[in-house]
Amino acid sequence: MSLSKKVSLGKDEFIKEAVEIVEKAQRKNIFLRILGAVAIYIHSMDKLDALRIYDQLKRFENDDTLFTDLDLIGYSKQRKDIIDFFEKELRFKTDPYVKALFGAKRLVYYHPNDYYHADIFFDKLEFSHDIFFGDRPGRGRLELDFPTISLADLVLEKLQIHQINRKDLVDLAVLFYGHKLCSESNEKKDCIDDDYIATVLSNDWGFWYDAQINLEKLTYFIRNHTSTIGEDKGMRIIERINKLKKIVDEKPKSKEWIKRSKIGVSKPWYREVEEIER
Repeated sequence: MSLSKKVSLGKDEFIKEAVEIVEKAQRKNIFLRILGAVAIYIHSMDKLDALRIYDQLKRFENDDTLFTDLDLIGYSKQRKDIIDFFEKELRFKTDPYVKALFGAKRLVYYHPNDYYHADIFFDKLEFSHDIFFGDRPGRGRLELDFPTISLADLVLEKLQIHQINRKDLVDLAVLFYGHKLCSESNEKKDCIDDDYIATVLSNDWGFWYDAQINLEKLTYFIRNHTSTIGEDKGMRIIERINKLKKIVDEKPKSKEWIKRSKIGVSKPWYREVEEIER
């Protein structure tokens, strides 16, 4: 069995089903949250100008194949409940290879009709850099938002990528255009918690280093596409990038960060990421 390359459901149907899975789990007091590009799209659905950036920058090939899979994260303390939920209630088919080798950290399930596969992570994302969510309800970050992870965690999920690609840059552009930083918002809701991002990056030099490079790449990318998305949109995105960088710069750095900064890039500062081959 191989991991499917595309979601074979239409966009609206897939989004509806993804949200319903999280809602059904929540009714059973199981905490699951949506990650990645799907989460960014869901968080931007009420912001039409932000959604238009996807089309302007040609983020997706066509309307029928927007997404490749459904990425979710849950708490390891609820691992058994999550397995029962997917296998007994949703009737998804487990990937025995992934379950045997990575089951403590990650599970893969296939839709009963093979419409898509669901990738479930526990407690943290371990790619180029780590993003921590906690291991149990009441003591983690999954309760901060619904049905996706928080906006700050979505930004970190993209910034941690050592070799960021064009699609990731477009996703970040949509996020920054459609959402204020919490430091510039009185609401403190539906905003990007820039102080939390700064705290994470100020404790991990390697993560900080790649994040800074990625923010520079995003700035360059937006400047080169201002004529496509519009000058006002471009300026808003770049202003928020600069504000975030300022918050990060001003955040006191940990002893570990300072110590690692002295080593710099003479030693690897990121983790090589390998895809699961089936």
